[in-house]
Amino acid sequence: MTDSAPTRPVWQGRTLALLGIVLFAFSLRSAVASLSPVVDHIQADIPVPAWVIGLIGTAPPVCFALFGILTPQFERRWGLERTSVISLAIVTAGLVARGLAGDATSLVLSTALIFAGAGMGNILLPPLVKKYFPDRIGLMTTLYSTTMAFSTFLPPLFAVPVADAAGWRLSLGMWAVFAFLATIPWITLLVRHRSDPHLADIEEASPGVLGRLWRLPLAWALAITFATSSAIAYTSFAWLPSLLVDTAGVTPAEAGALLSLFAIMGLPASLVVPVLVVRYRSVPALFTVAVLAGFAGVAGLLFAPSTATWLWVALIGTTPLFFPLALVMISLRTRTHEATVALSGFVQSVGYALAAGIPFAVGILHEATDAWTGPLILLAVVVAVAIPAGISVARPRTIEDEWERRHGAWE
Repeated sequence: MTDSAPTRPVWQGRTLALLGIVLFAFSLRSAVASLSPVVDHIQADIPVPAWVIGLIGTAPPVCFALFGILTPQFERRWGLERTSVISLAIVTAGLVARGLAGDATSLVLSTALIFAGAGMGNILLPPLVKKYFPDRIGLMTTLYSTTMAFSTFLPPLFAVPVADAAGWRLSLGMWAVFAFLATIPWITLLVRHRSDPHLADIEEASPGVLGRLWRLPLAWALAITFATSSAIAYTSFAWLPSLLVDTAGVTPAEAGALLSLFAIMGLPASLVVPVLVVRYRSVPALFTVAVLAGFAGVAGLLFAPSTATWLWVALIGTTPLFFPLALVMISLRTRTHEATVALSGFVQSVGYALAAGIPFAVGILHEATDAWTGPLILLAVVVAVAIPAGISVARPRTIEDEWERRHGAWE
């Protein structure tokens, strides 16, 4: 990415913004993977049916889709920094409430609260980067996306040991500390300069552009790509530890470590995929790798779960490389900034909405059959859906090109 703003050191005059963005990104994902490794601990204390776990797994994509639509309205009303503080305050409150949950209902409601705040944060991070780092957009985007990947695999490593030593409530609630710390830089910046004419304005997509995307196959292909990544990720965060304990015979602590392995596979993808796409146009190859890895991982867990379990988990963890792939393609498949903003909103909201039912469906299938065969076959179907989407996304054209070919002039 090339930025037109004069380049200056990342830390110069914006240390608080840098810390705020990194802590913000960490807080958006740390809550996702901290629950499923300690489900057994929770169920030993309070009744939590399988369908409730599935509902909790569905909460992230549902909240991300809903608040992806609502957050621009909040930002227009309260401003960028104030909305960021509200988002982080909601996440903090939800994490504390989840640690104090006394029954399945409060567990679900507190989890929904967490991901309402996180859904706001997903939308706020890119404009925060643009406002405070207009000369370092590429660097800061890589930094916060890598931080999000890091904060996804870290919690499973600590969840079970902390729950064993101090209880599941502390294991769940301790992540509130990071969300609270993330509010401090933004509150400080809000107090110091509520309005700064030197900071870049954030442009918003018009409703007209957003409306056109519903009629474009390319926009839907990108949304399906994003949905595949989200469905695999959130189903794994909700169910993979339980699946591995039941089918591979691992301990809960080992299952938590394997979930961390699944999550850590997103780190190299977040660093390498954008480079491969931009420099080498390797979209077909990346789609092929993601699909074949997903099929191989599911097949391994179906037919030989206790043999090379780590390999099957790592292969399934490769499939969510669709996430950075979709994000970079949003920029490459548009000609104008307005279209980029519109496509980003469409892809994330529709993608999360499409993915939302998969973790819940896995829970229903597992409870109905008392086995994991049906859920794993469902995941294979989800991976297969990405094949036609990949064929569409790999074709070198923009959404403006596609609109003009189908409906006439874009303007």
